Amino acid sequence: MPLRLTLRHRNSSVPLEVEEITPDAVRGKSLSEIEKLEVFEGNVKSRLADYFTVSGNASDEIHEWEGDLSGVHWIGAKMQSGKVVVSGNGGRHIGSEMRGGEIHVLGNAGDWVGGEMHGGLIHVRGKAGHLIGAAYRGSAKGMTKGTILIGGDAGNEIGHSMRRGLIAIGGNIGDLAGINMLAGSIFVFGESGIRHGAGMKRGTIAFLGKAPPLLPTFRRACRYRPEILPLIYRYLGRLDFSVSDELLTCGYELHNGDFLAGGRGEMLIRVA
Repeated sequence: MPLRLTLRHRNSSVPLEVEEITPDAVRGKSLSEIEKLEVFEGNVKSRLADYFTVSGNASDEIHEWEGDLSGVHWIGAKMQSGKVVVSGNGGRHIGSEMRGGEIHVLGNAGDWVGGEMHGGLIHVRGKAGHLIGAAYRGSAKGMTKGTILIGGDAGNEIGHSMRRGLIAIGGNIGDLAGINMLAGSIFVFGESGIRHGAGMKRGTIAFLGKAPPLLPTFRRACRYRPEILPLIYRYLGRLDFSVSDELLTCGYELHNGDFLAGGRGEMLIRVA
């Protein structure tokens, strides 16, 4: 039986932070012990039971979060194992710095999904905000491992300074995807903004919808059909992420850049 955390009605717009409530951290604790765990409403320290009804069992490392959680931040942050299911919308920093396990958000999520993530899977079925899988301000590296899937739209600076891992966005994105990217892969299935790959050193950004304008520091290399792409598409399909069959047979324009940062990055543009 999973551990169920149901948010009671809140009238406050002050963010609620639940950073320490993860499957591995509370495994073996009783319900009364879990209810006493610290959370923060703004800078005010409180108990989890002040806001959530707690039921079920924590031993199987499955957590189900219920209610309007758009103002609840850091769900699943730093988790190392287990499974978290958010039944509706979630707030910012979902899965930040996580090292293992799975997080499934059945609605939308805020900014910083998987910020500096080190492993595991995050799957947001709806939309997400800015800085998915990104480095925090002043940090040299974003996500270093793992998979982040966003079913809908996302914002700016997707994969900022990411080192490794895979990010797939099913909808549209904003500007500056892959800025200062060190390695890893970003797949965008919808439309996108501008200035993607600025400062990228290595890695791959694939635009599978409408082609975006490229920075002048990227150069066309060739048109081809990468053999790795069908394997990646099948992997995404196994994770319940929809991929059109026509992507298996179309061609791709390869552009290299950013030549201001060495020119070893790859930009793949889908062509008919």
